[in-house]
Amino acid sequence: MSREASIQRKTGETDIQLTVQLDGEGQIELNTGVPFLEHMLHLFAKHGQFDLNVQAEGDIEVDAHHTTEDIAICLGEAFKDALGSKEGIRRYGSATVPMDDALAQVVVDLSNRPHLEYRVDLPSETVGTFDTELVREFFWKLALEARMNVHIIVHYGHNTHHIIEAIFKACARALREAASIDPNQRGLLSTKGML
Repeated sequence: MSREASIQRKTGETDIQLTVQLDGEGQIELNTGVPFLEHMLHLFAKHGQFDLNVQAEGDIEVDAHHTTEDIAICLGEAFKDALGSKEGIRRYGSATVPMDDALAQVVVDLSNRPHLEYRVDLPSETVGTFDTELVREFFWKLALEARMNVHIIVHYGHNTHHIIEAIFKACARALREAASIDPNQRGLLSTKGML
């Protein structure tokens, strides 16, 4: 069973085509016009062992907000679609990842109940030309569209780049675990009978 999904989203601000394969090998093709976001998406796909193709055009002459937000929307939708019925998945995943001075923890529940708990203090407002407030925006839209519960906790760190990198890596590893198939799990991991 192929757990792959593609999303196309075209608005007055962005034009995005995105494909994700959950059981991939980390094959990555990115063209977004937002270099720092591409760096983070590359890490996300590699550490989650997802195949990820993102082709995006956006109004980056304004700023990276719309492109970042809409990529997260598409990634969340694609992730949800690729999960299919969710039968047999582990549902929960967690990872704690160090990146030099930074330590980030991400816990996810593929519950169909979107929520983001974001306990992150980023020392700098920008990394290169990327506005760091977009990190929260990215993960909120990802959680909302994938319909998952995401808790992001940064225990410490003083380098903003390292903190964000640790978050993306931890999120990827947590999602990899939550989306993985448990051979002992029959049906849905829910007493309600639905996810």
